[in-house]
Amino acid sequence: MDCRSCLSGLDHCHGTLVVHENGDVGCTETCTGLDPARHRLSLVCADLDGGCPCAADLALVG
Repeated sequence: MDCRSCLSGLDHCHGTLVVHENGDVGCTETCTGLDPARHRLSLVCADLDGGCPCAADLALVG
């Protein structure tokens, strides 16, 4: 299967953008452009299987 964005030459990422509770953003792929517009999928880190360490860190502070 070919990616439409790849075939069209569009700047994009195949990974999932992960938005953390503290405002940091990461990607499941090796990605240097963390703009949400480059990612077809995004989620909040608390939705990750097993949660996210940053959510636990914030709970300790709060």
